[in-house]
Amino acid sequence: MTQKIIKLTVRDIRFPTSLELHGSDAMHTDPDYSVAYVVIETDQGMRGYGLTFTVGRGTEIVVCAVEALSALVVGKSLEEIVSDFRGFYRLLSSDGQMRWIGPEKGVIQLATAAVLNSVWDLWARMEGKPLWKLLVDMEPRKLISCIDFRYITDALTEQEALEILEKAEAGKQQRVDQMLKEGYPAYTTSCAWLGYSDQLLKQLCTDALSEGWTKFKVKVGADLEDDIRRCSLIRQMIGPNNTLMIDANQRWDVGEAITWVTKLAEYKPLWIEEPTCPDDILGHAAISKALAPLGIGVASGEQVRADSLLKFFHQCLSSRLLLMLCMLFLWALQCHNRVMFKQFLQAEALQFIQIDSCRMGSVNENLAVLLMAHKFKVPVCPHAGGVGLCELVQHLILFDYISVSASLDDRMCEFVDHLHEHFISPVVIKNAHYMPPKDPGYSCEMLESSVQRYQYPQGEVWKQFKKQSLKD
Repeated sequence: MTQKIIKLTVRDIRFPTSLELHGSDAMHTDPDYSVAYVVIETDQGMRGYGLTFTVGRGTEIVVCAVEALSALVVGKSLEEIVSDFRGFYRLLSSDGQMRWIGPEKGVIQLATAAVLNSVWDLWARMEGKPLWKLLVDMEPRKLISCIDFRYITDALTEQEALEILEKAEAGKQQRVDQMLKEGYPAYTTSCAWLGYSDQLLKQLCTDALSEGWTKFKVKVGADLEDDIRRCSLIRQMIGPNNTLMIDANQRWDVGEAITWVTKLAEYKPLWIEEPTCPDDILGHAAISKALAPLGIGVASGEQVRADSLLKFFHQCLSSRLLLMLCMLFLWALQCHNRVMFKQFLQAEALQFIQIDSCRMGSVNENLAVLLMAHKFKVPVCPHAGGVGLCELVQHLILFDYISVSASLDDRMCEFVDHLHEHFISPVVIKNAHYMPPKDPGYSCEMLESSVQRYQYPQGEVWKQFKKQSLKD
């Protein structure tokens, strides 16, 4: 623990996924999956690895933000950090000048996540444990000391969080054994990116079904007739008993969203994600009210009960809750901090929570959200995919089941089958379940050969693109 951090480096790593339209949706039509990749080094030769996910242009801005934060990290020992992890989190997230370009949101929050992810990775490596096991084995009071409760004590106090963790101690080893044997349930988004042809979609669905997948998410929103054809095709392929979800990635206006999803209702989607601008609270409330009778939404992980949803909406019309009512159905919020999640939970506006390992302030802030979600009895279904998000978030959802929720009811974690081959410890999926990582750390370390090859703009891959564009 006396390891002193003497160096922090960050690199812009981009993969040209836009060439084959991997990750394409109604708003992000040509993403190049990317990361700001952080490595911290100690005076005793140890390294910690961290990252935050982006989709191409703009990664260089996150890199600059990480470099700005590096002065707050270099020179500190790991022991100093973890002995007051809450204080270190505040140091990064509340710097008196840099918080002006946040606070705790946007580029500076992405950079904070990358740095903190590398520190957690270093800590887990020092203990010789995968991150999920580091968290599971940690004493509840020590775990609580890593969380910044500022701004959320009206929803969750430290004492309440401690009681949740202490109560979950019972049966914990049995749940560890269960996860090691069975893994954590997942759903796939890999089959139906918006840019995929019908032929490719059919092949990927066929392959996924043969591998045991039962839950499928489809990207929609660019063209209604195309969505009707694709949803019909996928529903026919997966059958009536498997689960279908749709995701518009913020594409529609409010009225357009209602009309569009209504015409997709016959394919029985469990939920609609991101139907409109994520800042349009009243717009989401209107969409929720309109779709509730169709059974499109979230209730017990199956389908929404329209009567209870409409009852709550009616109550909100005469209360201040309407001002906070962002959604009464699931949409992939990917909140950028614990305060947003607090408000949505207090407003009963989320039936499922989708944490993200790189959107919020790393493990520290995700711990706060997992504990709030448990108090409010809302299941967690993490967002994943991109570059490394599956590798990271698996640790968090394993911890949630083993040490917080002790339940798999209505719970699943997203999986996208792209770019895992570039990691030292890639995610392992068996029978549509995440198998717990065994290597020490946070599964962030990338192959150095991949880092050099895909570093932007000097990597071999991007030099070749530049040469080709000059020829053209």
